[in-house]
Amino acid sequence: MKRTTSALFSLLLTSLALGETAPPKPPAASEETPKVATGQKIEISVAEKPAETAKPDPLEAIKAETAKLNAEREKIAAELSLEQVKLDEKLAPRKRALAEIQIQLEEMKAKSDLAEAEQRAKDYADIMELRRKNERMSMETAIAKNEVDTEGYRMKQEENAIRRKTTALTLAMELQQKESESRTYASGKAPTYLKEPLLGNKLILSDRTIALNGVITSKTADSMADRIAYFNNRDEEAPIFIVIDDCPGGSVMAGYKIIKAMHGSKAPVYTVVKSFAASMAACITTVSKHSYAYPNAVILHHQLSAGVMGNLTQQRESVQELEEWWKRLADPVAEKMGITRDEFIKRMYQESSTGDWNEFADVAQKLKWVDTIVEEIEETAMLRHPDSTQPPAQTIGTPIRIMPPGHLESGVVESSDERGKPIALLPRLNPMDAYWMYNPDGYYRMQ
Repeated sequence: MKRTTSALFSLLLTSLALGETAPPKPPAASEETPKVATGQKIEISVAEKPAETAKPDPLEAIKAETAKLNAEREKIAAELSLEQVKLDEKLAPRKRALAEIQIQLEEMKAKSDLAEAEQRAKDYADIMELRRKNERMSMETAIAKNEVDTEGYRMKQEENAIRRKTTALTLAMELQQKESESRTYASGKAPTYLKEPLLGNKLILSDRTIALNGVITSKTADSMADRIAYFNNRDEEAPIFIVIDDCPGGSVMAGYKIIKAMHGSKAPVYTVVKSFAASMAACITTVSKHSYAYPNAVILHHQLSAGVMGNLTQQRESVQELEEWWKRLADPVAEKMGITRDEFIKRMYQESSTGDWNEFADVAQKLKWVDTIVEEIEETAMLRHPDSTQPPAQTIGTPIRIMPPGHLESGVVESSDERGKPIALLPRLNPMDAYWMYNPDGYYRMQ
């Protein structure tokens, strides 16, 4: 159909071109007009007119040709229309089927769109509901948190108020306690350290003192040796004082260790007897570099004595060991007195049938058991009220024993015998050791 239309337009243009270049010649009367086949170009030949004839009108020829072309065009159009009708009639079932399918597709699409729209609406409604729930829960959580914060703030305020009151009370109590403690101290005072501690008949003691009370044991000796070393490290010139209030003596090994610590000290170590020094304590007093005592203090010397067990050979060996200890400890005392050991023993039994030779310090001074008698002892280190000293913690089943200040624990255990009589159990001795102590009433007993 498109090729036919193009041919017609080409024929029309050709005709117009020929008409412009030269006027068409009318066909002869005898000649027939050629028929134009569909799709062919129409060639118009114009015969030359005789010179003697008149010229034909070119518009009439064009009109005639145009009429023919129109008729041909109408014919072709009619044919095309007929063919189109036939084709439409042939394709009508398919078009109907396609239309039905299109309708079904549109219906399905409409249903799908509707379902999708409904689902979107439902999802949107669900989302909005969840959002509302979330917002409601957030608000409830915020309200609960605010309530908790408010309650916590209120409790914090109450706690701070209680803490302020408690702090004020604590500070007031601490102030009262400190004021009370301050009254137990001798403020403005300090220990006095004198290289020559004797002023007339007064002995001036500093805080470089070591108390020697109770039974002398290995624990006592270790503690005293440590303190002597400490005081030497602090000051090698200021004197150190071993103060004996009441000491019945004790282990010969421990006593000998104390004597060696005293003699090995760079700072001078002085002994002070206030009440009673017997046996090993009397030996320590006598052999010290210098000793002081109240006039009525009692000093007691006697022979070393010990219980011996075992067979005869063992007992002889034990006696020999005791003889050696007696020689090593008694000889320095006898030497200071200016007599021999045997004379020392003889004098003991001349003074007492038991051999326990005791003298007051003013008499003992003449025997050279003590060097200097003092009437007064000033404790410059006693800067705290004695009653303010707290007793040690009590152990279940053990009686409380309040030790004096500076007391060295010896390991002696206070107890009672089968009759309820108070006794003191001495710690076990090391091998080759013996107790040299004054124990007339049997208060001290071996464990």
